[in-house]
Amino acid sequence: MKMFTQTKFFAGSVILVALGFSQTLKAQEVITIQQAVDNTLKNNLTIKQAQFSAAITDENLRQSKYALYPNLTASINPNLTFGRGLDQTTFQVTNQTSLYTSGNLTTNVDLFQGFSKINQIRQNKLLLAADQTNVEKVKNDLILNVVTAYLQVLYNTDLERASKEQLDIANKTLTRENALLDAGNKTLADVSQAKSQVATAELNLTNAQNALSISYLTLGQLMEMQPNQKFVVQAPLIDNVKAVPSTASADEIYNNALNIFPDIKLASLRTQADKQAIAVAKGAYYPSLSFGAGLNTSYSYQFNYAGAFPQSSFADQINQRLGQSVGMSLQIPIFNGFTARSTVRRAKITYQNSLTTEQLAKNNLNKVIFQATTDLKAAQSRYGSTQNAFDAQKDAFYVVEQRYNVGLVNSLDFSTAQTNRNKAEIDFIQAKYDLLFRAKVIDYYLGKQITF
Repeated sequence: MKMFTQTKFFAGSVILVALGFSQTLKAQEVITIQQAVDNTLKNNLTIKQAQFSAAITDENLRQSKYALYPNLTASINPNLTFGRGLDQTTFQVTNQTSLYTSGNLTTNVDLFQGFSKINQIRQNKLLLAADQTNVEKVKNDLILNVVTAYLQVLYNTDLERASKEQLDIANKTLTRENALLDAGNKTLADVSQAKSQVATAELNLTNAQNALSISYLTLGQLMEMQPNQKFVVQAPLIDNVKAVPSTASADEIYNNALNIFPDIKLASLRTQADKQAIAVAKGAYYPSLSFGAGLNTSYSYQFNYAGAFPQSSFADQINQRLGQSVGMSLQIPIFNGFTARSTVRRAKITYQNSLTTEQLAKNNLNKVIFQATTDLKAAQSRYGSTQNAFDAQKDAFYVVEQRYNVGLVNSLDFSTAQTNRNKAEIDFIQAKYDLLFRAKVIDYYLGKQITF
């Protein structure tokens, strides 16, 4: 009987339980942990927001590279004048209505600006790498959230199954007590005690079903699924629990995480970008040198022309008035209200703050990993203890149940034994999934793919 009950419990760990109790299992999709992770990475809107941010930074980098190119500007300026004006052909002041149009084509290129443009490109490269790493960080965080939600569903599934079994036992006990009461072998107190057990079991089942529904909803939201989309999760085999503990030490896990964990890489890249911002700001200390060139010409037409010479054609005027120019501009900053100095100082402060943020990220990672390894050891110990306790309570309940069936144990002692067994089973379920979760957290920091 003991072996049968234990086998029945372990088999229950792999039962697939639906979220919508009114629908059949065949109508629902079965999702593995890997499918849950893949769906989340594909559909989650937080990832898309991070990707959009990286796309904007990529465009900023392109624009900073384009800023190295010369600019080219063309302009046309038509003017219609009335009354007294300068005749563009005779250069005499006359009463006239004339159209005067000038055109310019200019180009300019910065030859030196204190290397600010080059340093801006370098900073934008670091910022792009940081935003791309942030996408990976968002994905990494979501993976852990999915694992947490997935295991919560598994835990609540087992809890619901155990609650149903407890209610079944309580109902059978109540039926037996009523039958014995009718036969005169039990009192109303015994029946009341059995009814109390049924009510407690019903409440526990209701709470378990509600918790299961909420955990399914949480997992579905991470995958961006609509609330009416029904699915069930695939539970791991119980044997996998025995194989989950990691042999890596906290120091090994931490050193490994420093090299692969997106949070640390992100903090480091932002620190480097803020350091580069100092060089960008210092560019304002230096003189700037630029080269420019231009073409200009014009065309005029007098509507009431009465001069001694005919008006020149459009082509002739354009050619005759064509002018060219080349030049250089040197600007030397002497005093600008300490704007450049303040900008550099702010950049240095931002850099120092980034160094602190990076070290804080490393410290937090170290604390979390050491806590995770401690929690894993505690979960291993608790798993073994609760398993032993559950086995012992099952044996004890079996003995009490046999004695109760032949009238050697009263209903109060039977109820107490049943309650102890139920509590031991729930404790064991909690310990099992706590151990699974703690082990997956270690895999997470080791950069391993999380599977069951």
